[in-house]
Amino acid sequence: MVCPSEPVYAAIDLGTNNCRLLLAQPTQSGFRVVDAFSRITRLGEGLTKNGALAEPAIQRTIAALKLCATRLIRHNVQQVRAVATEACRQASNCALFLERVTKETGLSIEIIEAEEEAKLALAGCAPLLNRALPHALVFDIGGGSTELISVAISPDSSDDSVEDIRSFPIGVVSLAERNGLGLYHSQGYQAAVVETLALLRAFDPEGRLHGFAEQGQLQLLGTSGTVTTLAGVHLNLNRYNRALVDGLVMDFSSIVTVSQRLTEASCADRAAHPCIGKDRADLVVAGCVILEAICQLWPAGALRVADRGVREGVLLSMMQAAQR
Repeated sequence: MVCPSEPVYAAIDLGTNNCRLLLAQPTQSGFRVVDAFSRITRLGEGLTKNGALAEPAIQRTIAALKLCATRLIRHNVQQVRAVATEACRQASNCALFLERVTKETGLSIEIIEAEEEAKLALAGCAPLLNRALPHALVFDIGGGSTELISVAISPDSSDDSVEDIRSFPIGVVSLAERNGLGLYHSQGYQAAVVETLALLRAFDPEGRLHGFAEQGQLQLLGTSGTVTTLAGVHLNLNRYNRALVDGLVMDFSSIVTVSQRLTEASCADRAAHPCIGKDRADLVVAGCVILEAICQLWPAGALRVADRGVREGVLLSMMQAAQR
């Protein structure tokens, strides 16, 4: 329910695979969600091969953004920030695409750098961090990139210290397109894991975080469609339920079990699962590859799932700026 005395803020996160909208009003403890929208548009489809956004992907994305614009009008949004990430950072025709978006939807979208994307994701999911553990690795497996953030945790959330942020050019869309059907066979799957390990190992070349994990001092917090999807499958949900997924702790053995189950399933079986659907059926195994590499590099034994991220970070930053 909208509170007439409070302004409505809106955040749009346009990623390589998804278009997400979140509308909210500020409260003393954060914000109250007014409305939300998410649609898989696959904006980055074919980008790895062609270096440009394809016309069908552009049309799907603009159609989703038109729906977002309608909701902004419906809720009389006072402030909106729309951000685009890896697909738009890479695409040679992105400027033309954003011009079309503004012309056809009225929305102005800014491309943010990978470091800002990571910081926004961290701000959005920070309430889920366990303050009893001194170190955290927060990760976001996206469609075109994976962001890793190492954080020194303090008992007071205002004193958390970001130690390192890196973005790696590997995501579920790019990995799936590059490896194709090979991901569904043991040899191809493991080869993709090895490839991903070699890439992500650069984030922790001296093994510092690995050591913290072995000592029980490191927590993993994942914010992405991959981890939320695996959580839904793990819980055997008949319908995706954010309240059950957000904040769930999954041990590594459960992650391995679910990943193996999804890899061995047919595309039709994955599409039939209510927490996957046809739009994710050919991408979720690529997400399992990246997640397995993260779990091998930093063996904390479990990870916490966050069904929150960039949108929430954008909303909080706008609301905080308005209070200054």
